[in-house]
Amino acid sequence: MAVRPVFVPVVSGPCLVETRSIEFEWFPGLSAAQKQRCIDALHAAALRLPGVDAVLEISSKSRHPLGVASSAFNLRSTFGGLRNASVECVFQSSKVFERGGPYLDLLVMTSREAKRDERLHSSGGLVAFRLEDVEWGLEPKTAFYDWLYVHALIGQSDMAEGLLRFSAFTDIEFNPRRSINCQAYSAALFVSLWRRGVLDEALSSREAFLSITGGEGSRDLSVGPMTVSLA
Repeated sequence: MAVRPVFVPVVSGPCLVETRSIEFEWFPGLSAAQKQRCIDALHAAALRLPGVDAVLEISSKSRHPLGVASSAFNLRSTFGGLRNASVECVFQSSKVFERGGPYLDLLVMTSREAKRDERLHSSGGLVAFRLEDVEWGLEPKTAFYDWLYVHALIGQSDMAEGLLRFSAFTDIEFNPRRSINCQAYSAALFVSLWRRGVLDEALSSREAFLSITGGEGSRDLSVGPMTVSLA
């Protein structure tokens, strides 16, 4: 058995995204087929949650083409000079370290190459993010990543409309014990902002985004975890 989060957009109240921890059967192995069996089991359990009737996996392992396309490795930035770069490349290229960065040449690499670039691990501690002369601090922890992902969807109308058909999102590779940023959370945040009618305002500036999202930019706004088992 394993436990992974399911992210549910919330359309009213102070909580924008509800995070629910789901227990499900895990199928060991690194193949795409095994990952998809895990996703199927996770989604079967998630569909037992109140208000959840359609779940989308956001990752390259997703069975749904929309889930693959909306992965940060594949989703393209909508910034003027960065339209050919993936969200992952823009995110990695925006990192400022104690002894280097931002490394703008990461923008022309593949997403996998950018994420694995040795300089990201040898330039000292991460101190900030810088994109188009706008600097983001490290707190709230996932604010910059969430803003970058949500902003990219603005220029992808078909993809954005597709996400609105789902009531929950997952990323089978995301483990909150090892990672901070999560593309499935960012997708749920996009849906929440859209349905509340505050998306344009939230993306008007860094300050507006932080204000509307409660200054959290993370899963801190979520309610306590709910464990659902198939057993």
